[in-house]
Amino acid sequence: MKQRPIVLVHGYSDKGESFKRWCSELNKVGYDMTELNVCSYESLTNEVTIKDVGEAFDRALKLQAHIQPDKAFDAIVHSTGMLVVRAWLTGRDRSRISRLKHLVALAPATFGSPLAHKGRSTLGSIFKGNRAVGPDFLEAGDLILDGLELASRFQWELTHQDVLNATPVYGDGPDTPWVFTFCGTEAYSGLRRLVNAPGTDGTVRWAGCSLSCRKVDLDLTRPSTERRVLFDSWKHVAAPTVFVKGLTHATIMSDPPPELVQLVTAAFEVNSNDDYTAWQTRAATVSHEHDLVTSGRAYQQFVVRAVDERGDPVSDYHVEVFTRGGDPNGRQKIIEAFDDDPHPYAADKSLRCFHVNLANVVREELKDLWLRVIVSSGSKLVAYQGYGTNAGARPEVREVGGESSDDEGSTELEIDLTEHLPQGPGTDFFAPFTTTLVQIRFNREPFPFEGATKLLRWLPA
Repeated sequence: MKQRPIVLVHGYSDKGESFKRWCSELNKVGYDMTELNVCSYESLTNEVTIKDVGEAFDRALKLQAHIQPDKAFDAIVHSTGMLVVRAWLTGRDRSRISRLKHLVALAPATFGSPLAHKGRSTLGSIFKGNRAVGPDFLEAGDLILDGLELASRFQWELTHQDVLNATPVYGDGPDTPWVFTFCGTEAYSGLRRLVNAPGTDGTVRWAGCSLSCRKVDLDLTRPSTERRVLFDSWKHVAAPTVFVKGLTHATIMSDPPPELVQLVTAAFEVNSNDDYTAWQTRAATVSHEHDLVTSGRAYQQFVVRAVDERGDPVSDYHVEVFTRGGDPNGRQKIIEAFDDDPHPYAADKSLRCFHVNLANVVREELKDLWLRVIVSSGSKLVAYQGYGTNAGARPEVREVGGESSDDEGSTELEIDLTEHLPQGPGTDFFAPFTTTLVQIRFNREPFPFEGATKLLRWLPA
């Protein structure tokens, strides 16, 4: 059979040997072992970044796999291998995009892993650190873990480069990669169960696997006469995640069932939109997504970033999602599902990740949806504000109590999201097994304003 070379890229703290079973299965169905290129990269050295590995991948393609720059290939990635290939695709050479024809992602860390921030701890170094005696002994790959952490700046910027870009990397034609995403439905057993978290395969979140995402801009720097709650369209650039029953993050590599192998080999035969649609229809008969939904395990990830009008990070803020439920007296009820598992990115707390079980949201039978933001500068000399939130043509944003800020520079704002409750394709705020990026932009206002003269005064000559 005529074949393109296949490149196999492993995950964090792993080695290429983990693809031994997959190479055997591909060989059984007719793939030439000489066309299977398994890479191994260093992920436990503190000075190495995911971007470094992406560029090393480019050089290794030519120098070691002997895949020349004008030759097309396919790829199978596991876990962090997805971020490596995404970093490679968004590198300095746009011709890379047309070279990669099929991207098969097994339990990909597309939007990070809830275990990454734990890897930097002493315990993480002992269990996952480099054990080879030498200068890197017990290093855990700090910079790679930083990129892997939930809501990392690296993931935020990468997603804007390859998914939210005006010319996205993943399209629906022959000059962009076809993407196929798989994940197991089970968490770990035995001692490893200690790291399990709801909505995961033990290592990555189901909601963080797919490249299907959207961005929401809450731009409070705009005048109240303009729309300030801006919802982007869904970027359905990849097939929905195919959930394979009974597999964990480890066994999807070590013990793939026949139906998974068959879907992967069929993916390499997709060469048109019709092929892609037919493949998705076939995959839906295998996927256990419906079982996860009906059992109350439909999760969505929200990555929130707060910045001022200059783009500088705003780290001291708190968000709540609530409903008034149509109460005539305006009584509020907090939607507690958004408070279950929040994670601030350690290196920049303007970025936060929220993991939401939508089954708990659906039970609220929402008639309206509001977002409350409390933001503080920490100083009475500076405050964050929404531009003209007390007046104007659009009442979608308002300052609570009509106050611009208090003596500590804190401002409380409420943002009406009701019109974005499910009303049809492309308008729904909630979508299971996806990631939504939310950016909130404030005005940072030093005094004097509104007649106050605290930070700067004009003095008589």
